Amino acid sequence: MLVLDGSYGEGGGQIIRTSLSLAALTGNAIRLERIRYGRRQPGLRPQHLTAVRALAQVTHAALTGDEIGSTCLTFSPQGIFPGNYTFDVAERTGSAGSVCLIAQTLLPVLIFADAPSILIIKGGTHVPWSPPAHYLNAVFLPALREMGLNADLEIIRWGFYPLGGGEIRLRLAPVQELNAIDWTDPPAATDFQGLSAAANLPAHVTRRQMQALQQSLDWPLRILEEKAPSRGKGSFVFLWGPHAGFSALGARGKPAESVALEAAMALKRFLTLKTGVDCRLADQIALYAALGAGVSRFSSEMITSHLLTNIWVIDRFLGQRFAVQGNLGGTGIITVKGSRGLNR
Repeated sequence: MLVLDGSYGEGGGQIIRTSLSLAALTGNAIRLERIRYGRRQPGLRPQHLTAVRALAQVTHAALTGDEIGSTCLTFSPQGIFPGNYTFDVAERTGSAGSVCLIAQTLLPVLIFADAPSILIIKGGTHVPWSPPAHYLNAVFLPALREMGLNADLEIIRWGFYPLGGGEIRLRLAPVQELNAIDWTDPPAATDFQGLSAAANLPAHVTRRQMQALQQSLDWPLRILEEKAPSRGKGSFVFLWGPHAGFSALGARGKPAESVALEAAMALKRFLTLKTGVDCRLADQIALYAALGAGVSRFSSEMITSHLLTNIWVIDRFLGQRFAVQGNLGGTGIITVKGSRGLNR
């Protein structure tokens, strides 16, 4: 049984997600200790627990320690069993935990199954501290398609904090091999487009977000406007292009103009750095590059502790696969020697 320290490095939920995915893919039993030990609320939170139990269902795994607040977990997978699954973060706790983080745990496993799968995941789709569903749909999945993956995502209903109640449907087809990538060239400003959306708020909110975006950026930008189907109230701004996306959420007392400016400044900063991917995609794509064929390279706007921790987890399962040029907090180039899949 492989034992991992859940407090290592960034010490957050990414260690849980990546280690569980790789345990399922390699067939290794694992034990996670000191899970999220340095957090204000240590241990498993609702979205982590949903991911753990969802992957246990998909892999028929034996579990111990799968409770809210648990800081120690064992996971012993028995295989990968594709099919149609529904998972709800709020089923027991009423949480608006992120559906996207649950999808991140399941997706790398099910694409190496021997048949297609459909996942319905309910909870928070646009919530703080996690990628919004639009990021998965417009940035992450298109990036994976370049690597040979056949998958699509549909946002059925938006779920804002604190009510949640959102729903996504993810369709996955098996892949034989993931292609190597070279994403070191920066995208152009004109490659980007925008979205201004709100749910159960006055119409002027989306208009003000759009106007603020147009005033904040130095080039004409195609901006879509959307009324979001949702149980709760919320607003959202999203700017995206090849291998990069930047978003901001509204909040009580936060002007619509501030929401737009937050996303616009993140995009402008990314463009000045002239790197190939945003730091979020660098973190998320690392596992797929390590599982791919050949040598992959991508340049990131920032080397984050999240990325370095994720690399540490992957290397524990697959051996040393990564070379990182750059320092924590700065830009960098990541080179990955692919393992050409797995011998389960």
